[in-house]
Amino acid sequence: MNVELFIRRPVATTLLMVALLIFGAVGYLKMPVSELPAVDFPTIQVSASLAGTDPETMASAVATPLENQFSTIAGIDSMTSTSSQGNTRITLQFSLDRDIDAAAQDVQAAISTALRKLPTDMTTPPSLRKVNPGDSPVFYVFMNSPTLPMSTVTRYAEGQLARRLSTIAGVAQVNVYGSQKYAVRLRMDPDAMAARGLGIDEVAAAVTAANVNQGTGTLSGPTRTALIHTRGQLLSADAYIDQVVGYRNGAPVRFGDLGEVVDSVENDRLGSWVGDTRTVVLAIQRQPGSNTIEVVDAIKAVLPTFEAQLPPSLNLSVFYDRSLTIRASIEDVQFTLVLAALLVILVIFLFLRSASATIIPSLALPISIVATFAGMAAFGYSLDNLSLMALTLSVGFVVDDAIVMLENIVRHREAGERPFEAAIKGAREIAFTIVSMTISLAAVFIPVMFMSGIVGRLLNEFAMTIVIAILASGLISLTLTPMLCSRMIKAGHETHGPLYYRLEHAFDAMQAVYERSLKWCLAHQGFTFGLFVASLAASAFLFVVTPKDFLPSDDTGRIFGYTEATSATSFTEMARNQKIAADIVRADPAVDQVMLTVGAGGSRTTVNSGLLIINLKPFGERSDSADDVVRRLRKATANIPGIKVYMQNPPVIRIGGSISKGQYQYVLQDIDTAALYDGAERMTAALAKEKGFADVTSDMDLSAPTVSVKIDRERASQLGVTVQQIEDALASAFGQRQVSTMYTPNDQYQVILELLPKFQTEVSALERLYVRGKTGALVPLTAVTAIDRGVLPQTVNHMGQLPAVTISFNLGGELSLGEAVGRIGELQREVGLASTTQTSFDGTAKAFASSSKGLGLLLLLAIVVVYIVLGILYESFIHPLTILSGLPSAAVGALLTLLLFNVPLSLYAFVGIIMLVGIVKKNAIMMIDFALNQERSLEMPPEQAIEQAALVRFRPIMMTTLAALMGTLPIALGIGAGAQARQPLGLTVVGGLLVSQALTLYITPVLYIQLDRLTRRVRRLATR
Repeated sequence: MNVELFIRRPVATTLLMVALLIFGAVGYLKMPVSELPAVDFPTIQVSASLAGTDPETMASAVATPLENQFSTIAGIDSMTSTSSQGNTRITLQFSLDRDIDAAAQDVQAAISTALRKLPTDMTTPPSLRKVNPGDSPVFYVFMNSPTLPMSTVTRYAEGQLARRLSTIAGVAQVNVYGSQKYAVRLRMDPDAMAARGLGIDEVAAAVTAANVNQGTGTLSGPTRTALIHTRGQLLSADAYIDQVVGYRNGAPVRFGDLGEVVDSVENDRLGSWVGDTRTVVLAIQRQPGSNTIEVVDAIKAVLPTFEAQLPPSLNLSVFYDRSLTIRASIEDVQFTLVLAALLVILVIFLFLRSASATIIPSLALPISIVATFAGMAAFGYSLDNLSLMALTLSVGFVVDDAIVMLENIVRHREAGERPFEAAIKGAREIAFTIVSMTISLAAVFIPVMFMSGIVGRLLNEFAMTIVIAILASGLISLTLTPMLCSRMIKAGHETHGPLYYRLEHAFDAMQAVYERSLKWCLAHQGFTFGLFVASLAASAFLFVVTPKDFLPSDDTGRIFGYTEATSATSFTEMARNQKIAADIVRADPAVDQVMLTVGAGGSRTTVNSGLLIINLKPFGERSDSADDVVRRLRKATANIPGIKVYMQNPPVIRIGGSISKGQYQYVLQDIDTAALYDGAERMTAALAKEKGFADVTSDMDLSAPTVSVKIDRERASQLGVTVQQIEDALASAFGQRQVSTMYTPNDQYQVILELLPKFQTEVSALERLYVRGKTGALVPLTAVTAIDRGVLPQTVNHMGQLPAVTISFNLGGELSLGEAVGRIGELQREVGLASTTQTSFDGTAKAFASSSKGLGLLLLLAIVVVYIVLGILYESFIHPLTILSGLPSAAVGALLTLLLFNVPLSLYAFVGIIMLVGIVKKNAIMMIDFALNQERSLEMPPEQAIEQAALVRFRPIMMTTLAALMGTLPIALGIGAGAQARQPLGLTVVGGLLVSQALTLYITPVLYIQLDRLTRRVRRLATR
């Protein structure tokens, strides 16, 4: 690059900067705002139901045929299924590069192929929906009424509001909790049916015949036509009461004579409450890549209009607004960005002690940041915590190039040259150094940009944002900075105030101390070299012993409490126990609101499970973090009779297609279910006893009480009763079976047949049921069946078509995730699982295990890339090694800082170490570049050249290091919303800079001399 051109053409240079600012401003306004980069997991969920069917039958008759077909689809990373009473849910997670729409077509084709192998009378045939487990709802709204029935509330919430919200741009889906959709229930009295000589199968047939909705044709004459319309629909409970089922002794028998017909709901074993009020809750998820704040604002704009149309007795309220914490977090990052910029400018001023000189590199800072917005928008990135954190970190080193350029020009000006000449000469002299610093720093992030998997998706935007900022700063330092120096640096003698001279004396004293200590280190090179070797060994040791983690937890103002009772617990008892838990949670001073939901719905598949969604007070109204509140609530809810509560601070991004009671999952698989269940039970018990593990549980429950009905097929055949009739009768009595459908212009509703509730509690009710045999006689079920009690699994789970048990757990704070993964491996060997049992981690633990294997290679690759780039730039195999000599000391400082603050080496902290590779080598580049120039131009000995280089470059080295330190310090302090997740990265960089600055100023000159001597020896040997 011809730097002189930009100095001589100030108008062109100025307009170039204006263009960067304009495009950057446009990019800033264009970018969406969200919490994290858009990570779209190609995940498809397939659901099917067969009312009243036990889990084992659902697994064998529904899940297995579907899984066999799905296994032929290309690109599936994992396939899990859960079969519970009457329901099967299969989750297919595809590789990240698989197109979700094409995958959905393949899944639909597989479902169509499998349909002929599934039961013909399925309540709900298999259906698919695309889901993104990484996107949690961003907005919750609930509706309730003190007077209206819940079915009416559901009609407004699900039938109207949910549909309206689904049409808003950026809304992916609206999940409904506590839905109580209207249905008519015919609750039959088995004694009344028997007294009137009716079998329950005849009642079911009568319902189907009474409620009809079909086409009846047209009348067509020579000149006119007319539609034939009949009113065969029965649309309310009252309409069914007087309908005739049959005639006995010449008198009609009506539905009302056989029991009660009531206006009810489809699922009366599901409910949600906010406080003590039963509600229907809508949870809105955004589309990946959409602007979270814009989506929430659009939702809020719709609510007042909709609320104005509601009946006065219907209440509509907002329960949770994710945009509030995102706004607070983004605002805090922006404040941190501004604070870091001010600290960097202060550092520049303290060293230069001139307002005009300070302005020059300070202008590089905002222009570089704003120009970065243009690049981010071009790549389709968003304003999120990671990209803004990258910009904040960039503040510390985007001014480095400008500082180096300025310092070199000022040095020439102080030597007596005119400003314009000093600018041209200084810029020409330092241009290669800046290019080397810029390219080598950008090269550090090349391996990060090409990482695969979820880690790569998360960090790609972070790395590219920093690279864009680095390239922008390099461009500005080679164009704007020398041009401004040529015109703003004053010529001649300047008068200064007392502050200038005090600072000058302080800096001179500091440089004098450095000069004396440097001379001592050069005189005792063996000691200094030993210090380098010690730092190398210490960094390797610390990498091994430092606790490892995946992603640091964040505080989103919301925590979850997954609840579970014994498999025999009824819905009513479960709801009562969960309200007790909610009252305990609500009493915590950090809790604002609590929503609870009970029953099979959403991710829950059984009646004995529930969920507490806990809203915390705003950050300014509480002193405890979400993790602190979780630990406190875990103790408070530990001893509630009849129920277990598993508290969890939900991760910002959920990895994996399944949601469990713990944040981490450990999976056992075996074709031998006896060995699987035995091993899972022993592993669960062993983990629960381990210190540091919390909320250890599994999805294995083999003790669901069952009533086994054994059919005497020979006797049934003699009496003219089929097995189909027997099972249909049981399903009609106890399975909440849909026997008909009511169609309305806007929706359709179920007609459900069952026995009166009092007959659904005891086995004796089976003795009262009859079916009509082929001979015309009523046959009691007791004549063709035998009843026995037993137990069955409450759920049957598969992973990859094999039976599986998932053990979930949280960490109590004593262990890092890396230590927990290692301890589980030890326990697995101690427990002694069967040789056929396969084990693996799932979800976040799986991502951690896979990423941990590649992080060391990633760091090595980053160093190799920098070495190659530096070798090409300097045409040397040796000098890159000297430049990289400060890395071990930086790693020691970073890891010691993490240990000191008891912070594990998480993914963010590891990125900080990679950043140190780029930042620390800048100091060595400045020294070595100057020393090489002195050797070549003045034929100065290497020992004298590197000593002079260290002293001359001491000021810019101190300036750039302190600038980087001040730019990172606000992140390391961890103040503000969402700072907990960013703090590990800040601590890593600050600690690494402090230690490396203290050591590399001495190690680099010594290694320069040692490696130069080694090179000379090799050359002499080569010439012999």
